[in-house]
Amino acid sequence: MRTLYQFPLSHFCEKARWLLDHKELDFVAHNLVPGFHRAFARLKTGQNHLPILKDGTHWIADSTQIAHYLDDRYPEHGLLPNRFGQREAVLQINHQANILGTHVRQWVWSQMIIRNNHSLDVLLGETGYLRKFEKYSKPVLKTLVNRSFQLEAEKIAESQRAILSFAEQFKLPSRYLVAERLTLADIAVCSMFAPLLNIAGTPWELETFDSVSEQAYAFSSQLQALAVGQYVQQIYAEERQARVDWRGI
Repeated sequence: MRTLYQFPLSHFCEKARWLLDHKELDFVAHNLVPGFHRAFARLKTGQNHLPILKDGTHWIADSTQIAHYLDDRYPEHGLLPNRFGQREAVLQINHQANILGTHVRQWVWSQMIIRNNHSLDVLLGETGYLRKFEKYSKPVLKTLVNRSFQLEAEKIAESQRAILSFAEQFKLPSRYLVAERLTLADIAVCSMFAPLLNIAGTPWELETFDSVSEQAYAFSSQLQALAVGQYVQQIYAEERQARVDWRGI
């Protein structure tokens, strides 16, 4: 059985879940605790970050490397076109999306998650020691997140500007970003924007906006009205066929 080691609320882990789902591959999503995950990641892959895919004896870190591995090992439902020009275009868009993702992470953790106790509850999980002792684990987890993502006002403002710049320059040549089918490019851009758009069925769906700031609500509404917001919502509605619960175990 394949195992994807993840954070449920990470958009990079959402990207990896989508890659596996697109390939129609069975897997288990296994949650690790932010901060404490580094020792596990370092031991298994020599680096500090998630997602990590374990497929048999293979350990693959980083969502982009997972995409390459899956296309090499399971070529059906390809993520990267064979045509050279298209392949390079997909990889370039994926690279830009990964940079965008770091800014989205800063913004989301500061505006939509640190102020939203429900989201911290997701990180605690439904069972286990973190849940059993949540009186103590929740403040510790909140501190770890703040330290990990350096949630300072100047960095948050810089991230918002970067997100908006990407969104305003976004152009969709046809239904998909490259080629006439879904590719890594589409999955990368959609996954990176998903935490900002309140998309149904994703980890960032909100039943009410009472728990987020007015600034976060206004920014989300602004992005939803732009071409990139409409594209992401449409691709999620038509192409995101999740086979595994993002909440993980």
